[in-house]
Parts: sequence; C-alpha cells; structure tokens
Amino acid sequence: MTKISNLHKKWIKNPDYKKAYDESSVEFEIAKEVIETRMKSRLSQEDLAALMNTSQSAIARLESGVNLPSLRTLTKLAAATNTHIEIHFKPNKSSKQKMAA
Repeated sequence: MTKISNLHKKWIKNPDYKKAYDESSVEFEIAKEVIETRMKSRLSQEDLAALMNTSQSAIARLESGVNLPSLRTLTKLAAATNTHIEIHFKPNKSSKQKMAA
C-alpha cells in the first residue's frame, strides 16, 4: 500500500500540484490544528458540535480543510476545548526578501 506522504513527495515535483498545495496550505494547517485540538480534548465530532452549538457535519467540514473557518468559529472551538488561539506570522522558508525597515 502506498502512503500518502510518499505520493505527496512524488507529486510535489509537479509545478501545478505544488502551486495548488501551496495555495491551500493555510486551510490544511488550520484543519490539522482543529483535529489535533479536538482529539487532545478527547472529544468526538458530535461532542464538540454539541459544545459549539452546531452539527457534527459542520465539525466534519471544519476539519476537512476545504474552507477557512471564521474567527468566531475558532473562538467557539477554543472555548469548547478549553484552549486559546495564537496566530503567528513567520517568514517563508524559501523567501529571500528582506523585511522593510
């Protein structure tokens, strides 16, 4: 069986794939954080949905990485999981641009 990580390593060499991947990396990183937060809180999607006053399918969409969640949704998630939100901006790994003074 082929692991998705091996496929990704192969596909990332394709410029079209790389562009699409780079353009959606924020959505997938947020989805990963949402999933990890829910799991660390030992909550099912249904449990989290109840705490956030939403549906299990809404949590599944939130975890899919297809769309960016609103700050209001992330605030509800943080409250439901007894966590807080931190946002960081970091330089791109491949960027050689100098920061403006």
